[in-house]
Amino acid sequence: MEILGYAASIIMGLTLGLIGGGGSILTVPILVYLFDVDPVLSTAYSLFVVGLTSAVGSVSHFRKGNVDLKTALIFGIPSIIAVYMVRKFAVPAIPDVLFTVGEFVMTKALFIMVLFAILMVLASVSMIRKPKKDVNNGNDTVSPAAEKKFNYPLILGEGILVGGITGLVGAGGGFLIIPALVLLAGLPMKQAVGTSLLIIALKSLLGFTGDLGSGLKIDYTFMVVFSAFAMVGILIGSYLTHFISNEKLKPAFGWFVLVMGLYILTKEIFF
Repeated sequence: MEILGYAASIIMGLTLGLIGGGGSILTVPILVYLFDVDPVLSTAYSLFVVGLTSAVGSVSHFRKGNVDLKTALIFGIPSIIAVYMVRKFAVPAIPDVLFTVGEFVMTKALFIMVLFAILMVLASVSMIRKPKKDVNNGNDTVSPAAEKKFNYPLILGEGILVGGITGLVGAGGGFLIIPALVLLAGLPMKQAVGTSLLIIALKSLLGFTGDLGSGLKIDYTFMVVFSAFAMVGILIGSYLTHFISNEKLKPAFGWFVLVMGLYILTKEIFF
């Protein structure tokens, strides 16, 4: 099972490298079901792994000029603060048993897995749905009207919301960040993807520091080894982008994530 888990971590990184986002949402299920890691601890590991892989992915985008540093700071700062606060104070404050209804018991671990599964379903919809095409050149980008918008208050609010969600479930939240950057900051799609990776890297890695001293028993050796396998995957995936179109892969992966999300919901609630 451990060998299968490390193989899955490579596939997770491979997917992230191929489609530029979404692959990291598999991190928590891999840790929970293949490595038998506690869901709360898995979200901490996931923050580190997602942050590290996103940082690597953002380097190539930065070299191509696809990272808007100004927008990354405006969106990233409140998001980083939110992640840190949630990991440092909110997650430890969640009681081990939230409520009971008859024989059903909503535990802290179950709550996190159900919330994560719902996030997977929402993420899958954004991957399956075809992006709007620009009327001028057919590329994925924003409309001329949206290019003039730069809604600071909404960007700040979205940053806090995404940071809070990331803090709870340990996922990068790229499926929420990218549309926000396109619609609220007026970034072209390629720039939104590159900027999103930088934001995810910063908020995930800095948010992970909120777990330090929280009482979680972090196995740093395991976390680094798991991350290394994911890094191998993202490097392979980045190389394969020269031969494989991510436009065809993304919807297919979206359906896979949808099935996984529904499976987790069913397994955790009914079994």
